[in-house]
Amino acid sequence: MPPIARQYLELTKPRVVALIVFTAVIGMFLAVPGLPPLRESVAGFIGIWLAAASAAAINHLIDQRIDKLMARTSHRPLATGALTPTQVLAFALILGTLSMAILIALVNPLTAALTFASLIGYAVVYTAWLKRATPQNIVIGGAAGAAPPVLGWAAVTGQVHPYALLLFLIIFIWTPPHFWALAIFRRDDYARAQVPMLPVTHGVTYTRWHVLFYTVLLVVITVLPYLTGMSGLFYLGGALVLGGAFLWYAIRLMNPPDPLFPMRVFNFSIIYLMALFAFLLVDHWLPDTADAGPAIVLQRVG
Repeated sequence: MPPIARQYLELTKPRVVALIVFTAVIGMFLAVPGLPPLRESVAGFIGIWLAAASAAAINHLIDQRIDKLMARTSHRPLATGALTPTQVLAFALILGTLSMAILIALVNPLTAALTFASLIGYAVVYTAWLKRATPQNIVIGGAAGAAPPVLGWAAVTGQVHPYALLLFLIIFIWTPPHFWALAIFRRDDYARAQVPMLPVTHGVTYTRWHVLFYTVLLVVITVLPYLTGMSGLFYLGGALVLGGAFLWYAIRLMNPPDPLFPMRVFNFSIIYLMALFAFLLVDHWLPDTADAGPAIVLQRVG
């Protein structure tokens, strides 16, 4: 790949966008009994990917000052001068425009509107305002990052189902412990850049407690797909095992064995979310276990 192409690719934050699109695709498959409609699925995939990539590029543009000050981001194209702000802005606008055109023409207006709101929520509300305004930035701003399953669901059904909102809730609660683990490890970076992340404003110990509390809440929330009849015993078993592992990491983070442990928590949290959604998908295609949850709920109600 030519060097200039690599710079533009880096603007899109490929790893972050891959996780976003993955959860959106799972939302598509969970929304219907069999395979989702091909046109809406493919167009929705491309449209959501382009919107996420556009938001990532805008994030680079707005954060160029602080990116130069942080070791984690000092290699980014704007921080190094490999690309100019004009180039990045044009790139972001092209991606965003293509995204909206595809979603409106080939998917549905609801998905386009929700995707646009998510793009603005992350690129403008979070990056330009919340990130610099409050140590609760990642909690409030996490709503934009939690939207992809809802977008995927809407793309193939044209509506927002309560189950889609449950997927949103899972990612919304997962985001703070996921990101705060990274923020603990990069505390000095954020302090140097004057970004009020929780470890900077309230200290590492306070943040560790918040990671633990949110992880406990996450374990509880991830049981809801089973309790509401959305999924069955296969998912429940996977969610409890994954939740137990995440909880172990959160407890261990209270007294970490070494300075690199927060990054291990961060990396595990990514694996956790991917595995959790994979369990949801597999369970969705297991008719016997998929019916177990509702049956048990109905028995208890009766």
